[in-house]
Amino acid sequence: MKSTLAILAMAISVPSMAIAQTPPPYQPGMGDLMVTIVQPRHLKLGLAGQARNWDYADYAQHELEESLEAVEKHIPKWRNLDIAALMAATVKQPLEAIEKAVKAKNAAAFDASFKQLTDACNACHQSSNLPAIVIKVPDASAFPNQEFRVTRP
Repeated sequence: MKSTLAILAMAISVPSMAIAQTPPPYQPGMGDLMVTIVQPRHLKLGLAGQARNWDYADYAQHELEESLEAVEKHIPKWRNLDIAALMAATVKQPLEAIEKAVKAKNAAAFDASFKQLTDACNACHQSSNLPAIVIKVPDASAFPNQEFRVTRP
């Protein structure tokens, strides 16, 4: 009888011990989101625009917008900053200008608006007290396995 109770007690406690040892789900921080989803999309948009690959630039511009929306959703307030308001004040207008330039296939307008976007990213970093984070217009690809020039069969 004692051994049956001991086995029953162990059977009941083992699942609760396993649950207690499960680590919490990963919650990416601001830096994680910026480096993993925002910065690569900024880079790909810049490379697509430089290559005048308007179809891919259109896609990349929307992906960048979605990544910024994901940051706003997952981290609505960072330090003392309202992230949605900060994004609206800095990157919204340049992203709209890029979208127009891409739809018009206007290389000069793309270059100017992409530089404006890049400057807005840096202004956001400055206002967030992160002046050491400086983004630039890409001059090389970090994606050697992707072609950004337009290639048609």
